[in-house]
Amino acid sequence: MRHRKHRRRLQRSHNERAALINGLIKNLLTHQSIRTTHVKAKAAQSMADRVITLGKDDSVHSRRQALRILGDRTLVRRLFTEIAPLFKNRQGGYTRVLHLDYRKGDGAPMAILELVDKKQVPLKPAKAKKAAAGKIAPSQAHTHAEADSAAEVTETKKSRREAPTQAEQMGEKGKSGEKKENFVQNLKKFFKRKGQE
Repeated sequence: MRHRKHRRRLQRSHNERAALINGLIKNLLTHQSIRTTHVKAKAAQSMADRVITLGKDDSVHSRRQALRILGDRTLVRRLFTEIAPLFKNRQGGYTRVLHLDYRKGDGAPMAILELVDKKQVPLKPAKAKKAAAGKIAPSQAHTHAEADSAAEVTETKKSRREAPTQAEQMGEKGKSGEKKENFVQNLKKFFKRKGQE
């Protein structure tokens, strides 16, 4: 009964197909949205929904099943603590596939596979982080950051201008002297051989 076995083969063997889908699911759970071909997105969608369903049931058995699919303990921990709680009130349909344009190279239809409820991560600029660490107002953080970077640039320029230490000079002289001696000795040997011929 072939009609019962129809699945998306993706022109790959069983192991290659499983590895591909597992990789897509890992990236989906890590980045919450991935861009891939439409067929691969549809193939990974059902497995991703299964994994998220496992994440909703926080038991040792479901964690082991999720670990068997994902193969990464930190990702499993993130699934059970951060991602699955977002879908507590939802009974399925945790992911969606959005159609995109066709790929330039081979014309394959592209799609975005993403989680329906994404965890909103507040984006803080680096300047605001420095201001919070130093308890400086954000308006003043900009001028402090510029002053710090200018000071670093001048320090590096000064260190380049400084003369090398005596030990470094002696080491350079010794190396250059050894090279000259070796070169002269090799020349002497070369001309001795020429004279003997």
